[in-house]
Amino acid sequence: MGDEVILVSAWASPFGMRAKVALAEKGVKYEYKDEDLRNKSDYLLQMNPIHKKIPVLVHNGKPLSESLIIVQYIDEVWTDKAPLLPSDPYLKSRALFWGDFIDKKIYDLGKMIWAGKGEEQEAGKKGLIEALTLLEEELGDKPFFGGESIGYVDIALIPFYTWFHAYEVSGNFTIETHCSKLIAWTQRCMDRDTVSSSLPDPKKIYEFMLMFRKILGVE
Repeated sequence: MGDEVILVSAWASPFGMRAKVALAEKGVKYEYKDEDLRNKSDYLLQMNPIHKKIPVLVHNGKPLSESLIIVQYIDEVWTDKAPLLPSDPYLKSRALFWGDFIDKKIYDLGKMIWAGKGEEQEAGKKGLIEALTLLEEELGDKPFFGGESIGYVDIALIPFYTWFHAYEVSGNFTIETHCSKLIAWTQRCMDRDTVSSSLPDPKKIYEFMLMFRKILGVE
């Protein structure tokens, strides 16, 4: 009898997309449960009673939360293919650092753009470009942050690509103007079936963002 793997997430969540890409890279079959975050299921509340948030990975009845912890867990459990984190302790620590950097910067700065106005929105745009420029410098001339193959930092960042269109339209700017190497990296990632099949259409994300702006009363 094989492993039972369930992923609880919401389709537009970049954090849940991380788990989808990692599972796809490892070739792990799983059941997907999509959550309505305005009406959370009993299953989600049971599996993540502390934070009550998605994503949650349930492996043989045992739940894990927090997306980067989930990606690291996936890498450590399914070791037969596609290593995501380096074995070298220094390089592994560096990858974990950049994953944490993405977690602490990209989502919040992006939200300042699509949900903000005026000075807040301008600060979000400035901060996002600064953060993406630092990530572009870390990428350097490598095809992927993980080197020749996709890795932990790539998986941490690529889901936000689906939100870039929403950021750009909301903030009236173009990320490629400032970070062309990073946009070229997104295309290399999206050329992989494991990535493209795990991420929604950016235009669908934009429509979701417009709906959410109305809910927040931003319009």
